[in-house]
Amino acid sequence: MNMHTQPQRTPAETALIDAFGERLSLLPGDGAVMLKRDDAIEAVKHGLPTRRIESWHYTDLRRLLSAVPDFDPAAAAKAIAPIVDGSTVLTLLNGVSSAKAPVVDGVSVQRLSEKLTDGSIAPGLDPYGSDDAIGALNTAFVADGYFVDIADGAELEKPIELQNLQAGGQTHVRLPVRVGTGAKAVIVERQAGEGAALTSSVSQLVLGEGAEVTWLIVQEQPDTATHLAQFKAHIGKDAKLTLFVMNAGGRLVRQEIMVKTTGEGADFKLRGINLLAGDTHTDVTMVLDHAMPHTTSTEVIRNVVTGKARGVFQGRINVHQYAQKTNAKMACNTLLLSDDGEFSTKPELEIFADDVVCGHGATVTEIDHDHLFYLMARGVDEKSARGLLVKAFVAEVIEELDDETIVEALEARLDEWFVTHG
Repeated sequence: MNMHTQPQRTPAETALIDAFGERLSLLPGDGAVMLKRDDAIEAVKHGLPTRRIESWHYTDLRRLLSAVPDFDPAAAAKAIAPIVDGSTVLTLLNGVSSAKAPVVDGVSVQRLSEKLTDGSIAPGLDPYGSDDAIGALNTAFVADGYFVDIADGAELEKPIELQNLQAGGQTHVRLPVRVGTGAKAVIVERQAGEGAALTSSVSQLVLGEGAEVTWLIVQEQPDTATHLAQFKAHIGKDAKLTLFVMNAGGRLVRQEIMVKTTGEGADFKLRGINLLAGDTHTDVTMVLDHAMPHTTSTEVIRNVVTGKARGVFQGRINVHQYAQKTNAKMACNTLLLSDDGEFSTKPELEIFADDVVCGHGATVTEIDHDHLFYLMARGVDEKSARGLLVKAFVAEVIEELDDETIVEALEARLDEWFVTHG
């Protein structure tokens, strides 16, 4: 008879399981939601993922998440100014939404706690797969967020900024968004805070036919925080999604991106910047399913690594058998500024169609000394010259965004990181 023993639980796993038992009576949800929560905590009880799981090979969460903070009901996060002036701001302060949402023509907003209570959000709590540790953790503990519905044909003049801000402890939120047929919007997802924290955040986007959305994720958690996040999207017929991700903080960060084309003519663009410093670990993992014919995608990731930071980009593109005429390209470029830093890249293509154009590439390099000499020969000191070259390396990705106001706002965040980290 074969005996399979469960490994001894880590302090973090034990703390999460104990916290669920303590908080269960406080969590909103009807019977269907509570069943989803029970299934989710059972997944946590089976253990956090290790490097033996392929999708977590470079981020051994069971080892890296050595401890988790308690929930802190006294934590008082404060709203911050939006990245783009004039944006409509929806705040989540330590996981709690505002009782009164701003009014925007063509947009309806509902607190997620209400949709948990009436059970209407239950289908959206299903896990992405058997290794969906972030989804399981979030489903078990999520208590609030926002559901945003943008009406058919609406064209929003100003961005909507979803602020998820923490002041220590644990926060778990969800941000489902539906964008109607032909609608256009810019959505900023802001992840920031202070103090020792564990945050999980799941964003779910559904684009109707012909919709166009630019979604910005700006993650600036402190170096005492663990940030576990998912972005999931379905792109309808002739719809366009531009996703921009900027990681500029956090001690342990895992940002998952799961995108599926659900209609012909769908277009997806991913542009990402990872600014890594100190003794931190940041992992961006993407799975893109081209499930319909005549769809396109491009993914460009730029990474800057200093100190003892460790980074990961895993990008997998699946081209289904029915998805003929797919055009998909992916590139990951890394600038190493430290002998102690490291970055792992794993691009993958799985193609079951025979009439496609697909490719991927990855590079890792240091600052070009010829470029450095060129600037210094013209009177620029070495530190400033290095700064100019590094900024140019990542700013190129930002400048691909069409909106000058957004470009300037993101470059300001970039400048702030350079001031802090030299």
